[in-house]
Amino acid sequence: MIPRPLPARALLASFLVLGAVHLAVQLLGPEAWSRPTQVLLMPVLALLVLAATERPRSRLVVLVLAALVFSWLGDALPALAEGDTAFLLMVAGFLVAQVVYVCAFWPYRAESVLHRRRWLLVPYAGAVAALMWVCVLHTGVLLVPVLLYGLVLGLMAVVSTGVNTWTAVGGALFLASDSLIALRSFVPGLDVPQGGFWVMATYLAAQALIVLGVLRRVRTPDLSRSAV
Repeated sequence: MIPRPLPARALLASFLVLGAVHLAVQLLGPEAWSRPTQVLLMPVLALLVLAATERPRSRLVVLVLAALVFSWLGDALPALAEGDTAFLLMVAGFLVAQVVYVCAFWPYRAESVLHRRRWLLVPYAGAVAALMWVCVLHTGVLLVPVLLYGLVLGLMAVVSTGVNTWTAVGGALFLASDSLIALRSFVPGLDVPQGGFWVMATYLAAQALIVLGVLRRVRTPDLSRSAV
């Protein structure tokens, strides 16, 4: 769903260009450009949402904007620390973002795999369970936050299926992206070639598809579009 207003289309194009630049940095360097390009991406998506919607904005739109803000904090805050502290700052930002996404998508749960095509819950549950099983022996003091994050992330992916196909794919890609982070962070010797590139490629695609799916959904009035 391409947004109709011209400013929103310009912002979508800007996001795509910035995303391409950031992914090129992931592949080719220099590493010093990685964080500066990364921290610009979520603000551009948030501006896109603002440009594509009108006041009074629905509950869904407001919560998605909040999730993008906390995602930006997850991108930016790790630069202020090192080691486990940096990782915890990232997890904290994205944990809140995932909780907000769950709250945003929850009114649509009757249309999700929680109630329709329930057999699809099996791959979601299996993916989260397998990830936790592989990582749990290596998390150390981070066990509780990692387990909590995994459960919330899985729930977000599940309830995202209730909004529409765009958000469902976005939620699944978010699960894939964060699974790659967990495997790279906690499982010794387990990484994929150009892991940082694939983490960011799936993350950026996830956020963009969630945003575009939400913009498509709010164009169809329903009982969950209460204004704020």
